[in-house]
Amino acid sequence: MKTKIYSIIYLSTATHPFSKADLLKLLEKSRQNNANLNITGMLLYKAGAFQQILEGPEEAVKMLFAKIRLDPGHRGIINFYENFEDERQFADWSMGFCNLNSAEAASVPGYSPFLNTPLSDDKFVSNPGTALRMMLSFKKHTSM
Repeated sequence: MKTKIYSIIYLSTATHPFSKADLLKLLEKSRQNNANLNITGMLLYKAGAFQQILEGPEEAVKMLFAKIRLDPGHRGIINFYENFEDERQFADWSMGFCNLNSAEAASVPGYSPFLNTPLSDDKFVSNPGTALRMMLSFKKHTSM
């Protein structure tokens, strides 16, 4: 019997602005930790806000999310999607990443003004499928 994959999508606000160097340092650490925990996913960053999907074994994902909740670098964490999936959506990425503030993000096929919506916007909280579709669009059209 195949084990189901557990997924969480959350939003948070950074307690301080993240420079490109800060984001790269965060990604390096996250990718290493996620690989050790058998967790995959994607992180979006825009204007001081994060949206992230984590997927993997339920216990590992819940443990990592609990750690993220305690991280003093985040505030206003909103968990708006939890579900079991038949397979990973980001299987090849210990942590895919897209900085929506960058010029490169706007060049991704399918980019629309909708992506200018703040990551903390109620549109994501009230319709979690929208967030997942946006992340999958970046997965499909980028090679991060």
